[in-house]
Amino acid sequence: MPVQHFITVAETPVDTLMRIFDVAYELRAEREAGKRNAPMLAGKTLAMIFEKPSLRTNVSFQQAMIELGGHSIVMVSEQVGLGKRESPADVAQVLSGMVHGIMARVFEHQKLVDLAAVSTIPVINALSDFSHPCQALADAMAMMDEFGRDLKGRTLAYVGDGNNVAHSLAVMCGRLGMNFILASPPGYEITQEVTDTIMSYCPDLNMQVMSDPMDAVRYADAIYADTWVSMGQETEAAIRKAAFESFQINDKLVAAAPKHCIVLHCLPAYRNIEITDSVIDGPRSRVFPQAHNRLHAQKGLLAVLMGGA
Repeated sequence: MPVQHFITVAETPVDTLMRIFDVAYELRAEREAGKRNAPMLAGKTLAMIFEKPSLRTNVSFQQAMIELGGHSIVMVSEQVGLGKRESPADVAQVLSGMVHGIMARVFEHQKLVDLAAVSTIPVINALSDFSHPCQALADAMAMMDEFGRDLKGRTLAYVGDGNNVAHSLAVMCGRLGMNFILASPPGYEITQEVTDTIMSYCPDLNMQVMSDPMDAVRYADAIYADTWVSMGQETEAAIRKAAFESFQINDKLVAAAPKHCIVLHCLPAYRNIEITDSVIDGPRSRVFPQAHNRLHAQKGLLAVLMGGA
C-alpha cells in the first residue's frame, strides 16, 4: 500500500478526512474524560522541520506525539538547510530510514512536494505559502463543535487576504458541503489559477468572491479572520494595512451577521488591526477553543497516518 501523505486538503481523500475527524473526536473524548489515549505511536518518532516560527504547530504536534506514546525531534531551518544545505529529496531519503514521519513548516510549497515524492514515510504539511491543511482540520472541528458534525449548507465568510489559509478553507468547505465566501480588497483575492484548482477538486463548491465585508457576513454561520501581513510579507506591511483597513473584524461587522454566527481566527492575531479586542475576547469568539483543536486534529491525523487508526 502506498504511503499516505497530508500535503493539501484537496489531495486528501474524503474518507481519509472523515476518518481523521472521527479519530480526533474519539481521542479528545478520552482525554476530556481523564483517560489516557492508547499508545498507538509507541516506538515511533516524528521529525519536525521548522523554517518558520511556531507556537500552536510546535506544541500541538509534540504534545500529540507524547499523548499517543511516541516521540518527536524538532529541527530548525539552520540545522537542516532544506533546499540549501541538502535537497528535499535527500532529506526525505535520510529521514525515511531513521524516523516514522516528517512534519515540515516551510516557505515554499514545492519543498513539501519534493519531500513527499521520494519519502517512504508520511509527510505532513504544517504550513506552506500555498496551503495550511492542519489549520483547516482544527477550523472544521471548531465549526462542528458549534453546529454539529454535519456542516452541509453552512456558510463560512473569510474576510481578509486570499492566502494559504483561505486556500485550505475553501477546499475544506467543498469537502464538507459548506458555502465559502471570500471578502478581499481588489488584487488580494485568491488567484484565478488557484480558484480553478480548487474548483477542479470541488466542482460542487458554492464559492463567492466579493469586496464588501458587510455583504459577505450577512448570512454567515462563521466569520474567519487571519493576519493581513503573513511571514515573509513584512516589507509590504504598510501597503497591506492600508488596503485592508475596511476589512477589520469589529463589532459593527459582527453585528451585520446572524446572531448565531461565531468568529474564528487562526492566530497569531494582531489585535485591533485585523480583529478588535472586543470581538476576539467577546461572546461570539471561538478562537481559543479553535486553537486547542489543533492538538486534537493533530492527534487524529497522526493516528491515521502513522498509527493505522
